[in-house]
Amino acid sequence: MEAETVVAACAVVIAVASLAVSVYEVRATRQHNRHSVRPILQLQRGMSKGHKAGIKLINSGLGPAFVVSTTLTVDGEVIGAWNKAGADRARDGLVAWPYAVTFTETQTIATGYEEFLLSVDPYEPQAHAEFIDLITRRLHLQIRYESLYGGENFHVTLRPRTQG
Repeated sequence: MEAETVVAACAVVIAVASLAVSVYEVRATRQHNRHSVRPILQLQRGMSKGHKAGIKLINSGLGPAFVVSTTLTVDGEVIGAWNKAGADRARDGLVAWPYAVTFTETQTIATGYEEFLLSVDPYEPQAHAEFIDLITRRLHLQIRYESLYGGENFHVTLRPRTQG
């Protein structure tokens, strides 16, 4: 084999290896960028006598969440979206009318967002027993959301606690 052929073959191998490394680096960078702006929504129940109590939504991720859809179910019946009409139907019949923060169709949840979606203030166990029953045993809420990149189909769900 001639020296020029060996040098040319080595150059081709090096070029292909460089291309493979470049493609890997681009994919890793894209994945890192997606993770660096990923929202992480959490739904939590909070009840402390004398303080605000209810269902809290928190975005503990590094980027904003774009709400795609919401589903509200009470007593196994689908009420609809988490909007004013849905919140009103969920609160209907309660003696103590809880405060509600609802969503529009194209809601953005900012990084660091922390707000009660349904709450009473101040919470008193006897006066708000119906409300606590609603948020712990009867209400089911699911929020589907995406990051800046879109297409991930993330979701967070608050399920009723089971009797046990």
